[in-house]
Amino acid sequence: MKNCDQFRELFEGYALGVLDAEERIALEAHLATGCSDCAKSVAEAHWLVSHLAYITPDSRPSEMIKGRLMQKVRAEARNPRSRGQSKTSVQFSLWAGVAALLLITLYSVWDAHQSKQQIRAAQGQAADAEAQLAVARIESAILIDPASVRVALSPLNSSGPKLDAAWHSQYGIVLTGQNVPVPAGNRVLQLWLIPNALDGKPIPSLTLRPDASGKFVLLISHPPKVAAETKALAITEEPPGGSLQPTTTPLWVGRVG
Repeated sequence: MKNCDQFRELFEGYALGVLDAEERIALEAHLATGCSDCAKSVAEAHWLVSHLAYITPDSRPSEMIKGRLMQKVRAEARNPRSRGQSKTSVQFSLWAGVAALLLITLYSVWDAHQSKQQIRAAQGQAADAEAQLAVARIESAILIDPASVRVALSPLNSSGPKLDAAWHSQYGIVLTGQNVPVPAGNRVLQLWLIPNALDGKPIPSLTLRPDASGKFVLLISHPPKVAAETKALAITEEPPGGSLQPTTTPLWVGRVG
Protein backbone atom coordinates (compact mmCIF):
# COMPACT_ATOMS: atom_id res chain seq x y z
CA MET A 1 0.00 0.00 0.00
CA LYS A 2 1.42 3.35 -0.98
CA ASN A 3 2.04 5.82 1.84
CA CYS A 4 1.72 9.25 0.20
CA ASP A 5 1.05 11.34 3.30
CA GLN A 6 4.73 11.67 4.18
CA PHE A 7 5.43 13.36 0.81
CA ARG A 8 2.52 15.81 0.58
CA GLU A 9 4.47 18.73 2.01
CA LEU A 10 7.51 18.14 -0.22
CA PHE A 11 5.99 18.72 -3.66
CA GLU A 12 6.50 22.52 -3.81
CA GLY A 13 10.01 22.22 -2.40
CA TYR A 14 10.83 19.62 -5.03
CA ALA A 15 9.51 21.89 -7.78
CA LEU A 16 11.62 24.77 -6.46
CA GLY A 17 14.69 22.50 -6.14
CA VAL A 18 15.31 23.27 -2.44
CA LEU A 19 14.82 19.86 -0.80
CA ASP A 20 17.77 18.28 0.95
CA ALA A 21 19.27 15.18 -0.64
CA GLU A 22 17.53 12.73 1.71
CA GLU A 23 14.06 14.14 1.06
CA ARG A 24 14.64 14.46 -2.70
CA ILE A 25 15.87 10.85 -3.03
CA ALA A 26 12.96 9.53 -0.98
CA LEU A 27 10.38 11.42 -3.06
CA GLU A 28 11.96 10.39 -6.37
CA ALA A 29 12.05 6.75 -5.23
CA HIS A 30 8.38 6.99 -4.36
CA LEU A 31 7.57 8.55 -7.74
CA ALA A 32 9.48 5.72 -9.42
CA THR A 33 6.98 3.25 -7.98
CA GLY A 34 4.40 4.75 -10.35
CA CYS A 35 2.24 6.66 -7.83
CA SER A 36 -0.03 8.65 -10.13
CA ASP A 37 -1.44 10.86 -7.34
CA CYS A 38 1.97 12.11 -6.24
CA ALA A 39 3.16 12.48 -9.84
CA LYS A 40 0.13 14.68 -10.53
CA SER A 41 0.82 16.76 -7.42
CA VAL A 42 4.46 17.26 -8.43
CA ALA A 43 3.35 18.33 -11.91
CA GLU A 44 0.92 20.85 -10.39
CA ALA A 45 3.69 22.19 -8.16
CA HIS A 46 5.98 22.61 -11.20
CA TRP A 47 3.19 24.43 -13.04
CA LEU A 48 2.61 26.82 -10.11
CA VAL A 49 6.29 27.63 -9.65
CA SER A 50 6.88 28.12 -13.38
CA HIS A 51 3.89 30.47 -13.75
CA LEU A 52 4.98 32.68 -10.87
CA ALA A 53 7.87 33.72 -13.12
CA TYR A 54 5.45 34.87 -15.86
CA ILE A 55 3.16 37.00 -13.74
CA THR A 56 5.31 40.05 -14.53
CA PRO A 57 7.60 39.19 -17.44
CA ASP A 58 8.92 42.75 -17.98
CA SER A 59 10.43 43.21 -14.54
CA ARG A 60 12.56 41.14 -12.16
CA PRO A 61 13.94 41.62 -8.65
CA SER A 62 17.67 42.21 -8.53
CA GLU A 63 19.92 39.15 -8.54
CA MET A 64 21.35 40.23 -5.17
CA ILE A 65 17.94 40.32 -3.46
CA LYS A 66 16.80 37.12 -5.16
CA GLY A 67 20.02 35.34 -4.14
CA ARG A 68 19.78 36.38 -0.51
CA LEU A 69 16.17 35.28 -0.26
CA MET A 70 16.81 31.89 -1.81
CA GLN A 71 19.90 31.35 0.37
CA LYS A 72 17.79 31.99 3.43
CA VAL A 73 15.05 29.65 2.23
CA ARG A 74 17.50 26.86 1.44
CA ALA A 75 19.33 27.30 4.74
CA GLU A 76 16.10 27.05 6.71
CA ALA A 77 14.94 24.06 4.64
CA ARG A 78 18.16 22.13 5.22
CA ASN A 79 18.67 23.06 8.86
CA PRO A 80 15.33 22.78 10.66
CA ARG A 81 15.31 23.22 14.41
CA SER A 82 14.11 19.66 14.92
CA ARG A 83 13.07 16.71 12.78
CA GLY A 84 9.56 17.00 14.14
CA GLN A 85 9.32 20.53 12.73
CA SER A 86 11.16 19.81 9.46
CA LYS A 87 8.25 19.59 7.03
CA THR A 88 6.31 22.50 8.54
CA SER A 89 9.41 24.71 8.56
CA VAL A 90 10.24 23.84 4.95
CA GLN A 91 6.67 24.48 3.82
CA PHE A 92 6.45 27.87 5.56
CA SER A 93 9.92 28.98 4.49
CA LEU A 94 9.32 28.04 0.86
CA TRP A 95 6.11 29.98 0.56
CA ALA A 96 7.49 32.91 2.57
CA GLY A 97 10.35 33.12 0.06
CA VAL A 98 8.03 32.83 -2.93
CA ALA A 99 5.72 35.49 -1.48
CA ALA A 100 8.67 37.84 -0.87
CA LEU A 101 9.93 37.37 -4.43
CA LEU A 102 6.46 37.99 -5.82
CA LEU A 103 6.02 41.18 -3.76
CA ILE A 104 9.41 42.48 -4.88
CA THR A 105 8.57 41.69 -8.50
CA LEU A 106 5.16 43.40 -8.29
CA TYR A 107 6.75 46.47 -6.71
CA SER A 108 9.36 46.55 -9.48
CA VAL A 109 6.58 46.46 -12.09
CA TRP A 110 4.64 49.22 -10.34
CA ASP A 111 7.77 51.35 -10.02
CA ALA A 112 8.65 50.80 -13.69
CA HIS A 113 5.07 51.68 -14.70
CA GLN A 114 5.20 54.89 -12.65
CA SER A 115 8.53 55.81 -14.23
CA LYS A 116 7.16 55.21 -17.73
CA GLN A 117 4.13 57.39 -16.96
CA GLN A 118 6.36 60.19 -15.66
CA ILE A 119 8.59 59.96 -18.73
CA ARG A 120 5.56 60.06 -21.05
CA ALA A 121 4.13 63.05 -19.16
CA ALA A 122 7.45 64.88 -19.39
CA GLN A 123 7.71 64.08 -23.11
CA GLY A 124 4.17 65.33 -23.64
CA GLN A 125 4.91 68.57 -21.79
CA ALA A 126 8.11 69.05 -23.77
CA ALA A 127 6.23 68.47 -27.04
CA ASP A 128 3.53 70.97 -26.01
CA ALA A 129 6.14 73.55 -25.04
CA GLU A 130 7.97 73.02 -28.35
CA ALA A 131 4.73 73.44 -30.31
CA GLN A 132 3.86 76.63 -28.41
CA LEU A 133 7.34 77.98 -29.03
CA ALA A 134 7.02 77.25 -32.75
CA VAL A 135 3.69 79.12 -32.88
CA ALA A 136 5.17 82.04 -30.94
CA ARG A 137 8.07 82.28 -33.40
CA ILE A 138 5.67 82.41 -36.36
CA GLU A 139 3.53 85.05 -34.65
CA SER A 140 6.61 87.16 -33.90
CA ALA A 141 7.84 86.83 -37.47
CA ILE A 142 4.48 88.06 -38.80
CA LEU A 143 4.22 90.96 -36.35
CA ILE A 144 7.75 92.33 -36.88
CA ASP A 145 8.03 91.83 -40.64
CA PRO A 146 7.53 95.18 -42.45
CA ALA A 147 6.08 93.25 -45.39
CA SER A 148 3.05 92.18 -43.34
CA VAL A 149 -0.20 93.95 -44.24
CA ARG A 150 -1.64 95.73 -41.18
CA VAL A 151 -5.38 95.66 -40.59
CA ALA A 152 -7.14 97.64 -37.85
CA LEU A 153 -10.55 96.19 -36.89
CA SER A 154 -12.84 98.83 -35.43
CA PRO A 155 -15.85 97.93 -33.25
CA LEU A 156 -19.27 98.75 -34.61
CA ASN A 157 -20.02 99.67 -31.01
CA SER A 158 -17.85 102.75 -30.51
CA SER A 159 -17.21 101.86 -26.86
CA GLY A 160 -15.55 98.54 -27.69
CA PRO A 161 -11.79 97.95 -28.01
CA LYS A 162 -10.00 97.95 -31.33
CA LEU A 163 -8.39 94.77 -32.65
CA ASP A 164 -5.22 94.46 -34.72
CA ALA A 165 -4.28 92.02 -37.45
CA ALA A 166 -1.07 91.46 -39.40
CA TRP A 167 -1.19 89.46 -42.64
CA HIS A 168 1.98 87.86 -44.00
CA SER A 169 1.90 86.26 -47.44
CA GLN A 170 3.95 83.27 -46.26
CA TYR A 171 3.19 82.74 -42.57
CA GLY A 172 -0.47 83.75 -42.27
CA ILE A 173 -2.49 86.15 -40.10
CA VAL A 174 -2.03 87.11 -36.48
CA LEU A 175 -5.08 88.64 -34.82
CA THR A 176 -4.67 90.24 -31.39
CA GLY A 177 -6.97 91.95 -28.93
CA GLN A 178 -7.11 93.28 -25.37
CA ASN A 179 -10.01 94.04 -23.03
CA VAL A 180 -12.33 92.11 -25.32
CA PRO A 181 -15.63 91.07 -23.67
CA VAL A 182 -15.92 87.30 -23.26
CA PRO A 183 -18.98 85.89 -25.07
CA ALA A 184 -21.75 84.55 -22.85
CA GLY A 185 -21.89 80.82 -22.10
CA ASN A 186 -19.99 78.71 -24.60
CA ARG A 187 -20.40 81.09 -27.52
CA VAL A 188 -17.31 82.10 -29.47
CA LEU A 189 -15.95 84.89 -31.63
CA GLN A 190 -15.30 83.90 -35.25
CA LEU A 191 -13.11 85.55 -37.88
CA TRP A 192 -14.43 85.99 -41.42
CA LEU A 193 -12.59 86.91 -44.63
CA ILE A 194 -14.72 89.09 -46.91
CA PRO A 195 -13.64 88.56 -50.55
CA ASN A 196 -13.35 91.34 -53.14
CA ALA A 197 -15.78 89.64 -55.52
CA LEU A 198 -19.19 91.29 -55.51
CA ASP A 199 -20.98 87.96 -55.15
CA GLY A 200 -18.37 86.43 -52.83
CA LYS A 201 -19.63 84.99 -49.57
CA PRO A 202 -17.78 85.49 -46.28
CA ILE A 203 -15.12 82.80 -45.84
CA PRO A 204 -15.24 81.26 -42.35
CA SER A 205 -11.99 81.14 -40.40
CA LEU A 206 -11.01 80.17 -36.85
CA THR A 207 -12.92 80.78 -33.64
CA LEU A 208 -11.61 82.15 -30.36
CA ARG A 209 -12.48 83.04 -26.78
CA PRO A 210 -10.54 85.75 -24.92
CA ASP A 211 -9.02 84.87 -21.55
CA ALA A 212 -10.42 86.20 -18.29
CA SER A 213 -8.65 89.54 -18.80
CA GLY A 214 -10.07 89.90 -22.33
CA LYS A 215 -6.78 89.18 -24.11
CA PHE A 216 -6.22 86.86 -27.05
CA VAL A 217 -3.70 86.07 -29.81
CA LEU A 218 -4.94 84.01 -32.77
CA LEU A 219 -2.75 82.57 -35.55
CA ILE A 220 -4.43 81.70 -38.85
CA SER A 221 -1.84 79.62 -40.69
CA HIS A 222 -3.54 79.05 -44.04
CA PRO A 223 -5.53 82.08 -45.24
CA PRO A 224 -5.59 83.06 -48.95
CA LYS A 225 -1.96 83.76 -49.88
CA VAL A 226 -2.71 87.17 -51.43
CA ALA A 227 -4.21 89.68 -49.04
CA ALA A 228 -5.37 91.78 -51.99
CA GLU A 229 -7.97 89.11 -52.78
CA THR A 230 -9.71 89.96 -49.49
CA LYS A 231 -11.63 93.18 -49.01
CA ALA A 232 -12.06 93.08 -45.26
CA LEU A 233 -11.83 91.07 -42.04
CA ALA A 234 -14.87 90.76 -39.79
CA ILE A 235 -15.63 89.15 -36.44
CA THR A 236 -19.02 87.90 -35.29
CA GLU A 237 -20.30 86.05 -32.24
CA GLU A 238 -21.29 82.47 -33.07
CA PRO A 239 -22.45 79.22 -31.42
CA PRO A 240 -19.81 76.82 -30.02
CA GLY A 241 -17.65 75.46 -32.83
CA GLY A 242 -18.42 78.34 -35.17
CA SER A 243 -20.65 78.61 -38.24
CA LEU A 244 -20.35 78.12 -41.99
CA GLN A 245 -22.01 81.51 -42.56
CA PRO A 246 -22.41 84.42 -40.13
CA THR A 247 -25.48 84.18 -37.91
CA THR A 248 -25.09 87.60 -36.25
CA THR A 249 -24.13 91.14 -37.20
CA PRO A 250 -20.35 91.73 -37.21
CA LEU A 251 -18.93 93.17 -33.99
CA TRP A 252 -15.62 94.26 -35.60
CA VAL A 253 -14.74 95.07 -39.21
CA GLY A 254 -11.40 96.10 -40.73
CA ARG A 255 -10.56 96.95 -44.32
CA VAL A 256 -7.58 95.11 -45.83
CA GLY A 257 -5.08 97.33 -47.67
